[in-house]
Amino acid sequence: MSLNNEHQKQLLALAKSSIAHGLQTGRPLKIHLADFPPELLETRATFVTLQQHKQLRGCIGMLQAVRPLAEDIAENAFSAAFKDPRFPPLQADELDDLEIHLSILTPAEPIAFTSEQDLLDKLQPGIDGLILEEGHRRGTFLPAVWESLPEPRQFLKNLKQKAGLPANYWSDKVKVYRYRADVID
Repeated sequence: MSLNNEHQKQLLALAKSSIAHGLQTGRPLKIHLADFPPELLETRATFVTLQQHKQLRGCIGMLQAVRPLAEDIAENAFSAAFKDPRFPPLQADELDDLEIHLSILTPAEPIAFTSEQDLLDKLQPGIDGLILEEGHRRGTFLPAVWESLPEPRQFLKNLKQKAGLPANYWSDKVKVYRYRADVID
């Protein structure tokens, strides 16, 4: 999916407006879908990542597309600012220094592999976002995480830990899916 510059600006403004609305009301911005062009009404999965001074300040999203793109951005922006359990809710004095990054995901596809090494050989650093599942445990890393974990083995170890598994864990029951993301910032 390729959105033009105007659509990208519209989505970034929407994310910031939803966060500002949340600061005032404690709720995400309710949008009117009729106010948006068809490109922003496609059902898409998104993540909104917030940073302050290059440090993570919140990141929330959906791995499956369940609502229109504009609505998903508004909801996830609010959630990233106020509901990420790793951080206290955003305060008004933080808004001006906030960097907003939007990731619009492609549908996830399973990766077929025969071993951990085979999986590592199939990873595309800087391109793949991954979902790792084992039983009821699940974790994901957006493609942008490759910037801080550029080596596939380290990336996978950290993803296992995010899913609640030991870094050296391996089982034939591990499932891994890949997706890509168009990033707007």
